[in-house]
Amino acid sequence: MPIVDFSLAGKTAIVTGGSRGIGRAIAIGLGEAGANVVVGARKPESLAEAVEAVNAAGGRGHGIVTNVRDNDSLTNLVAETKRTFGSIDILINNAGTNPTYGPIANVDERAWDAVFNTNLKSVFFLSKMVRDVMVEQGNGGSIVMISSTGGFRAGTGLGAYSVSKAALLMLTRVLASEWGSDGIRVNAIAPGVIQTEFSRALWDKPAGGSDLGGKGLNRIGTPEEMAGAAVYFASPASSYITGATILADGGALA
Repeated sequence: MPIVDFSLAGKTAIVTGGSRGIGRAIAIGLGEAGANVVVGARKPESLAEAVEAVNAAGGRGHGIVTNVRDNDSLTNLVAETKRTFGSIDILINNAGTNPTYGPIANVDERAWDAVFNTNLKSVFFLSKMVRDVMVEQGNGGSIVMISSTGGFRAGTGLGAYSVSKAALLMLTRVLASEWGSDGIRVNAIAPGVIQTEFSRALWDKPAGGSDLGGKGLNRIGTPEEMAGAAVYFASPASSYITGATILADGGALA
């Protein structure tokens, strides 16, 4: 057995919001490491393309149309994953939303609920469902939350989103504390400004790029640069790590 084992051969992962951006890159990365990868997303067209990319990377991909705000849809995601691959070993809670940008005083109830139902409530209930499967299997597992540097600092115009991502960091620690006895590790990745369509308002500016403050690498990250941390947390290489958060922000918060 190697001292450092990043292989995911024979493992099955679910990636929510896995049809584009960070989720898509993580799904491909898990496939490269040998995992069966179930991609959950709302749009069938982009879902099919992501599955093809996973297969091309050497994994076994499967797409399931999923609305994370609907518990019945989450139940179906878990059940169909088990039917297709027989187990669930890894969960990447990546799906997120931010339908509002501007002062938090302008956030109405509908937008607030959309943010928290997607970024926090769905994560909790899907994680519970997957935990039940992992406990039944008896082999433990790995759950990875995709948070944000917004969970560490109050980002201008991103108030509700930042609060939801801060809560996600604490949820990570609570689940890690309570579920470790079942062999389930729960960790988080907190990306900085990443060049995705989701965060376009932060990096696509007339002046040319976002204001990163001149710290660290002082550049915008790519979705592919998030995949390595996810594979690490999913693999035996991080077998003694739980309740941790990797800041993947190029040193912006240093």
